[in-house]
Amino acid sequence: MSIVFESDIKESVLVRTAERMMTAARTAPKAKGIDNLVISMVRGETIKILSDKLKELAQDRTGPDYFLRDANNILNSDAIIILGTKIKPLGIKYCGFCGYKNCEEKLKHPDSPCAMNTGDLGIAVGSAASVAMDERVDNRIMHSVGKAAVDLKLLGEDVKIAYGIPLYIGSKNVFFDRK
Repeated sequence: MSIVFESDIKESVLVRTAERMMTAARTAPKAKGIDNLVISMVRGETIKILSDKLKELAQDRTGPDYFLRDANNILNSDAIIILGTKIKPLGIKYCGFCGYKNCEEKLKHPDSPCAMNTGDLGIAVGSAASVAMDERVDNRIMHSVGKAAVDLKLLGEDVKIAYGIPLYIGSKNVFFDRK
């Protein structure tokens, strides 16, 4: 007799879902067709490193108190998708959403976010999360995890804004009803 239990496939389903999420983020629409996203999946020890960074940020008061909650919460996850964007203005003549007159003026302020870059990131995050929803894999979009990833430079020196999406398969979504 052959039998496969859900517990036997849980890890492969979670990884397959994470891979699909990364693909959905990459293929999400981008302003002017210019792609400044960096997309990754972290597992194992890297999740612990992210958790430790969140705890450090919470303890030294750099980050808000809920960073500690999120630090403990992500340890339940077997994989986390991290999506970030480089800050590179797209040369749009009339925009100003970044607070500057145009992209040329914005270039004088390299750490100020470009609205188009962050908009593209938001669309990609939504596309990725929708895949997890379609697969019925529990998830939550967390800016705290993205901030820790940026501080650790997990996505490289050029990525200044990121979000994390931890994934979990279980009978209750551990990313909601948190204290």
